[in-house]
Amino acid sequence: MSQLICGSMAYDTIMVFHDQFKNHILPDKLHILNVAFLVPDLRREFGGCAGNIAYNLKLLGDEPQIMATMGEDHASYSARLDALGISRQHIRQVQQVFTAQAFITTDKDDNQITAFHPGAMNFSHLNHVSEAVGVEFGIVSPDGRDGMIQHAKEFVDAGVPFIFDPGQGLPMFNGEELSHFVSLADYVTVNDYEAELLQEKTGKTLEQIAKGVKALIVTLGAQGSIIFTGGKQIQIPCAKPSAIVDPTGCGDAFRAGLLYGLAHGMDWPITGRLASLLGALKIAQRGGQNHTFNREGVASQFKSQFNISMT
Repeated sequence: MSQLICGSMAYDTIMVFHDQFKNHILPDKLHILNVAFLVPDLRREFGGCAGNIAYNLKLLGDEPQIMATMGEDHASYSARLDALGISRQHIRQVQQVFTAQAFITTDKDDNQITAFHPGAMNFSHLNHVSEAVGVEFGIVSPDGRDGMIQHAKEFVDAGVPFIFDPGQGLPMFNGEELSHFVSLADYVTVNDYEAELLQEKTGKTLEQIAKGVKALIVTLGAQGSIIFTGGKQIQIPCAKPSAIVDPTGCGDAFRAGLLYGLAHGMDWPITGRLASLLGALKIAQRGGQNHTFNREGVASQFKSQFNISMT
């Protein structure tokens, strides 16, 4: 099964400060802030919404196609994708820019200071959905602004059903633009915070938004998720993780579960639970792409967690 994943590819550089930021930031001196944090622990992870979603779909046995942009520093990520057997056919290398990357410093209280450089993401509009063949489902996830707008329209033109996943890109759009995205999409997925922002910007309730799509999926963290579809609300329980280590990439794993369920004709109660389970499997490992599983193992855990079969 082939899904086209339009979204970001990024490197995440994560640093750990073994103290509390508040001990080194003077509130009355914020106007002349000049601080430096010693970070003994540093790791670099492969990330980005498109990369993370495709990684999970590949583990399930599908053949996702990534449509994204990377910069002249793409070599290590490209080698990783080749090793995983994930196609790079629709990943464009942009010269004289860097791949998108986040620099995240975390203190001992899990407070974070993040700097994000979009880099090659800003050129995502150079890619076109029409260039991909054999695609049955798609997703427009956080990416360059122009690329997100363009790819949503191109999915419609190609007759390919797709999920609109604004994520952290939601603030880039005004209410009219977001309403237009919803009118084009077959499905919309947001977390609870994004759901509030979406309602505020569009002036519509979740029920009103849901009427414009086949389904609206709202994740609620440890409280599971709600699927608005056909005038009903389906409550999806949260799968129990073996450990809570790092939420980075959990939303992307969840969206991979949605795409897999839709592409394989699963009903909403099964699809929602699969998405929840993938998020739980991810949260037990650091980074967005360090967890491992296969379809048989997921099916077994699905039965154990929910006492029903995945198929």
